[in-house]
Amino acid sequence: MTRLFRLSGRLDGGPGEVEALGMAIIRPEPIDDPRSGSGVAESIQDITKRKNLLLLASLRWIAVAGQIAAIFVAKAWLSIPLPLVEMGYVVLFLIGLNLISMALLRMRRTVDDHFLFAALLLDVAALTAQLYLSGGAVNPFVSLFLLQVILGAILLPTSYVWALTGIAGLCFLWLIRFHRAMDLTEFGLFSHGQSNFLSLHLYGMFLCFLLAAGLTVLFVTRITANLRDRDRLLSDLQQRSVEEGHIVRMGLLASGAAHELGTPLATVSVILNDWEHMASIGGDESLAPDLKEMRVALARCKEIVSGILLAAGEARGEDSVRTTLPVFLTDVIDQWRASRAPRELAASIEIRREVSIVADTVVRQTLLNMLDNALEASPAWVGITARLAGADLVVSVVDRGKGFAPEILANLGKPYQSTKGRPGSGLGLFLVINVLRKLGGTLTVRNLPEGGALVEMTLPVAALEVPDEH
Repeated sequence: MTRLFRLSGRLDGGPGEVEALGMAIIRPEPIDDPRSGSGVAESIQDITKRKNLLLLASLRWIAVAGQIAAIFVAKAWLSIPLPLVEMGYVVLFLIGLNLISMALLRMRRTVDDHFLFAALLLDVAALTAQLYLSGGAVNPFVSLFLLQVILGAILLPTSYVWALTGIAGLCFLWLIRFHRAMDLTEFGLFSHGQSNFLSLHLYGMFLCFLLAAGLTVLFVTRITANLRDRDRLLSDLQQRSVEEGHIVRMGLLASGAAHELGTPLATVSVILNDWEHMASIGGDESLAPDLKEMRVALARCKEIVSGILLAAGEARGEDSVRTTLPVFLTDVIDQWRASRAPRELAASIEIRREVSIVADTVVRQTLLNMLDNALEASPAWVGITARLAGADLVVSVVDRGKGFAPEILANLGKPYQSTKGRPGSGLGLFLVINVLRKLGGTLTVRNLPEGGALVEMTLPVAALEVPDEH
């Protein structure tokens, strides 16, 4: 099954907790079976509609309990004649409708507007049947039609809402003309004209108002919360789309840079190689340091171009070679130590078993970026530890700098988040996160109590292992 991962750098407690804890976690969150951005949006919409349908089912259970209580009070306390058998059938219909709704929720992958509209129409039909059996429009609970219309106005498109409003209005009019009348004179309700009946009707209207107002507040607030969650998820999706657009633009830049810089760099490399073999230049000891510096600068230019290609989102390198995990990590650390020459590097590879992997150049560059960021924050000391935790490779890079600012932690995962004040800075962790997102890894960043910061990368070893050729 195709899986799409959404990057989330949000702690459940919000930015306030990010600042208080000094920690942020970036992990890929799976969204089931979308194949494109629009597919993700449709999945989010469907989740929201399923939640709303569950709320309608909860409302229906409340309606069942309320109808049973009202029938009991009317019959046992007020001695009002009611067709208990027919009204019991309506209650059983609502119970069956709820059971069917729950079963369909488990079987259906999507819940569309037609389904919600049909559910509300059946609720209107059940309410109409109960009112028909208990006095029609004279029944004070006729106002509950308005609750169904309010829920429809929140859940459904405009055309469905007007259709539901029209149907509910027709049901109201129908109940004025057609209903099962109840002879209340036998029960003393008209012993003093209509005053007793009017008093009972007013109390019924008050009870109906309390019921409708309470249910409206309860369910409208919960439905609004569902809609806010949907809007937040869609906003996150839009933010990811912007970030991926940024990566696409960097990919175009990388392609242009490869074409523009490839030929000049190759020319400079050839000329530099010729100079080193010329007796008048290569044999001059006074020019040897300059030639060496030019060779280092040329290699650095090629490394910068590779970094731009990494920013373009290339998840696998073309010059990957087979090796073992401890050898690969040792080679990365040695390469970084030789090129950066840190004052002190505390390296520990706590991996005892030989795991055959593909030495991916992109993963190599990811580790180098983590070490570069730590060195900029703490020039005097950098620590790196690599270990296996189950099926995952865990690499922790520690520095003794000032730690991450709260605003950096709150916006971790976005490009150009840096306090260095240099144009183009802040791409290091962004590139790391981009690679981990593609490989299914996670990134944990936190400030340490004793000072400094820890950046911990967790990557499935399966993403690096040599595939089985058999």
